[in-house]
This record gives sequence, C-alpha cells and structure tokens, in this order.
Amino acid sequence: MIDYTIREFRPETDILKPFDCGNSDLNGFLLETGTKEPNATLSEKELLAATFIVEDNTSHDILAYFSLLHDKIDRQIADKAIWNKLSREIPNAKRRSSYPALKIGKLAVSQTVKTHGLGTLILNFVEWSFLRERRAGCRFITVDALREAEGFYAKNFFKPLVKPAPEDETVLMYFDLKGIA
Repeated sequence: MIDYTIREFRPETDILKPFDCGNSDLNGFLLETGTKEPNATLSEKELLAATFIVEDNTSHDILAYFSLLHDKIDRQIADKAIWNKLSREIPNAKRRSSYPALKIGKLAVSQTVKTHGLGTLILNFVEWSFLRERRAGCRFITVDALREAEGFYAKNFFKPLVKPAPEDETVLMYFDLKGIA
C-alpha cells in the first residue's frame, strides 16, 4: 500500500524531482517551466488549468500528477449516434447543444508505481471530489486519451465521444458523473 497525498502543484515553491511516466511529453509538462511549450507552471500562471501532484509521504517523490480544466461536450463534435444516446440520458427540459464538463488535461503515473492502481484512484478522486464540492454544474468528465491509454479509461467506464481514425493519436472520451451521483 502506498502512503500518498494529493495536493495542489505550487510552481513558485515546488522543487520537482525527476519524474518519468514513460512519455517524454507528459514528463515535460510537469518539469518544464518556459513559455514556449505547454507546461504545468505556465498553465497555472495563466489560469488555464489546475495541476495536482500525488506525492509519496515518505520519500516525497512525485508518484503521479494530473491537471484539470473546464470543457464542454458539444453536439457538433460528437458522433451523431453517440450524441443521441448521451442526450437521451438528459431530461427533455434540460437538453442543450452542449453540456458542461470537467476535462482531465493531463494524467501521468510514474513508471515506479504504474501497476499499483494509482491512475484509477486518481480518477475516483476527481469524480468524487467534484461531486462533493459542487461549485458549478457539471455532468461529464472528458479526456483526450492517448491511444495507448484508451483501454485504461475504458476500464474506468469512460466511453468514446467520437470514433477515432486509425491515425489519430488521441481518442476523445467522456464519463457521465450522473452514474455515480
């Protein structure tokens, strides 16, 4: 069992140790601080995303991180059949051309703990904390899942919002919070 804490990323004071999830882009998002590439520090400063660190309570190593931002599921983006199925779950009086969502912008787990279920624990944390705090209306969680992570999200009850082309690097997926509310 891993003893860890989930806390906000503090770019002004955090001294980040090396982090390796096996994907250089995801590693760079957390560790880079410049203004030329998207990164956690810049996203925080520009109020574009909130990043959270999963930290080992003993070694203070970063076990994982994730970033969250606001999103929407839009009828013009979703495949028609998927949109129709999704919309049937919404009462007629509340059907719209888009629905509010929370987007997982990044989610990365260190190679050292990848098989410990930490990614699923993070998804559960995001789902339950957003439902518990209810600071704004939000029905869905979305993610642009890397193709190699598509199975992980599917295992955690995310569904594709579009049918990806074979050459697509990501799959737009969603999770309906109403199912656990």
